[in-house]
Amino acid sequence: MLTRENIRIRDHFDEIAPRYDLTNRVLSLGIDTRWRKFAVRQLSDLPRHATILDLACGTCDMAGELTRQRPGDRVIGVDLSLKMLERGKKKSPGVGLINAPAEALPFADGTFHAVMVAFGIRNVPDFPRGLREMRRVLRPGGMACILEFSTPPSTLFARIYRLYFLHVLPRIGGWLTGRRAAYRYLTDSVSGFPDAEPFKESMQEAGFQEVKYRRLTGGIVCVHTGIRPQE
Repeated sequence: MLTRENIRIRDHFDEIAPRYDLTNRVLSLGIDTRWRKFAVRQLSDLPRHATILDLACGTCDMAGELTRQRPGDRVIGVDLSLKMLERGKKKSPGVGLINAPAEALPFADGTFHAVMVAFGIRNVPDFPRGLREMRRVLRPGGMACILEFSTPPSTLFARIYRLYFLHVLPRIGGWLTGRRAAYRYLTDSVSGFPDAEPFKESMQEAGFQEVKYRRLTGGIVCVHTGIRPQE
């Protein structure tokens, strides 16, 4: 059952789905594709023909990168927005897509070798519960890999970043999509999300071990990884 907050977030992404990919490329100057490539490379130790969940998959940018780097794997995408999934199906027809919230995944315990999330965990209203669900559906020894925005450690760079993210990005996103309010929501979701170190603690509290993160592009984003312990 979806919560009121789930429904609000779903409606936001339904609104911006038609031009979501174009807007991402423009707003990030195309750097977001490099971030995804780096994140997928963190799965290099997985066995061949692994089963991987792309959670909050959106239009399947991460799923597409997974299939390019790991063509023998089985990739399943889950997202709250049907409009995003419709576009993802056209881009990545070989990916199995399921409409579901991250807090209640329709999979048995230990289903996946890895779970990935790209710019989606901050949009999970109860993200600690989402992290526990990620751990639950991972096999023992499986990896969670989360790519998410963060605050640059440099004070000067952080100020420039906030100026762009809070004032410039909503205007450009609104102009490209005609949905400025939806992009205001996205900037608010980043501002309210824990920074790298507190999020590391959240992953540990959810039961992940060997939790670490790597800052990219001056700390604009972080790649967080953690392992479901052997039990």
